Amino acid sequence: MPGSAANARSPLLPVLGVWCVAFAAWSFAGAGDRATWAFEVMPLALVLAVFAVRSRVFRFTDLAYVLLTSFFVIQCVGGRYTFAEVPFPVALTEWLGLARNPTDRIGHFFQGFVPAIVLREWLIRRRGIQSSATLFWIVTACCLAFSAAYELLEMGVVLVWYPNAGPEWLGQQGDPWDAQWDMTMALCGAVIAQLLLSRLHDRAIVRRTANT
Repeated sequence: MPGSAANARSPLLPVLGVWCVAFAAWSFAGAGDRATWAFEVMPLALVLAVFAVRSRVFRFTDLAYVLLTSFFVIQCVGGRYTFAEVPFPVALTEWLGLARNPTDRIGHFFQGFVPAIVLREWLIRRRGIQSSATLFWIVTACCLAFSAAYELLEMGVVLVWYPNAGPEWLGQQGDPWDAQWDMTMALCGAVIAQLLLSRLHDRAIVRRTANT
């Protein structure tokens, strides 16, 4: 089919793939703690690898792939430095009136923002759920559940392998409500992604389905 041929010739996925590999290599080379690096980077790397392999069977919109790549870059930065130690500009932190490095919060915001678009597209194209309030709440609930599951996974990892260094390994930075704020940021990301990008995403979906 002409649309399928066009998809196969599209340079976007190879370019994004090279970008991801380059950032992963940079992140790994400078990582101070390889276990933390693996926990931050490898889960999303595996997801991207599966998406790349299955792109001939089900290709997401370019918007979804660009967002996934952006999220992966953020994870690579966190894996290299740990999110608590990312060299975020001190002057900007002070100007914003923040008491801690905000990079971890930014990462959790994108933990909701990016999966919201990916899940939204899968539900529309694979499950036939039309763009509606119902879709909005399903996506929002799933993203919040994913964030909560990630916090539980972090807890399990710490309890099993780092029982004496929980606050440091989790990057709490002295905040006893760190896990709750992380989930709140993911929730905000999921909601804002849908409010800002739904129309653009719908048009991208129409173009993608027209080419398959």
